[in-house]
Amino acid sequence: MQLNVSGHHVEVTESLRNYVSTKLERIERHFDRITNMKVILSVEKQRQKAESTIRISGGEIYAAAEHNDLYAAIDHLADKLDRQLIKKKEKTKGHKHRAKVINIEQTLD
Repeated sequence: MQLNVSGHHVEVTESLRNYVSTKLERIERHFDRITNMKVILSVEKQRQKAESTIRISGGEIYAAAEHNDLYAAIDHLADKLDRQLIKKKEKTKGHKHRAKVINIEQTLD
């Protein structure tokens, strides 16, 4: 997986880059078909924002989170992405399972 971390009105330090990569590592455990992940960190007055676009086989997933603290925004972003990827994985498993059930029922008739 390729991870791109960039900043808008904020300098992305090595500690920020490491924090983002460690928080988003757990996402790879849930969904192994991630090809590219782009994270944009931005600061506007009191708003600290983290947004991410993940490219997976079969589509893209986008999430954004805001907080007063940039590290907390990254935590919220990781949680949102984790929930979305788990939901996506369950949907794909559900479709495959239903197809097998339909085929079995057709053969029984």
